Amino acid sequence: MRHTVVERELELRLVMSPEESVPVPARLTYRSDDPYAVHIAFHINSEHPVHWTFARELLVEGVFRPCGQGDVRVWPGRSAGRGVVLMALSAPDGDALLQAPVGQVSAWLERTLRAVPPGTEGGQPGLDDALDQLFAR
Repeated sequence: MRHTVVERELELRLVMSPEESVPVPARLTYRSDDPYAVHIAFHINSEHPVHWTFARELLVEGVFRPCGQGDVRVWPGRSAGRGVVLMALSAPDGDALLQAPVGQVSAWLERTLRAVPPGTEGGQPGLDDALDQLFAR
């Protein structure tokens, strides 16, 4: 069974204060065998990247309007006159506010939506097999 993978390397900004942010290289990944999720790997100054996974729908909606609650919140904004997508991530180890260029995120999301259109996620080959394996445990 062949699955589609849509990846994008980009530079996010970790917002330290309204006046200061630092670059954070990241990779966005979408896999048709995990059709509801987006994966982000942040390459910080550590041996291993930090991984976050959340609903693709949350990121799609967050490009246009504030959404999410709890550990992941996403909303559109502006920084230095440019459109950005802001992501607030909360974990037991701390909180982070990241901003990403809206054009790059939107272009990547568009590719994921072409690979697996909204509403067809449940019909992806292999998903039923994965669910059967999960519930067999």
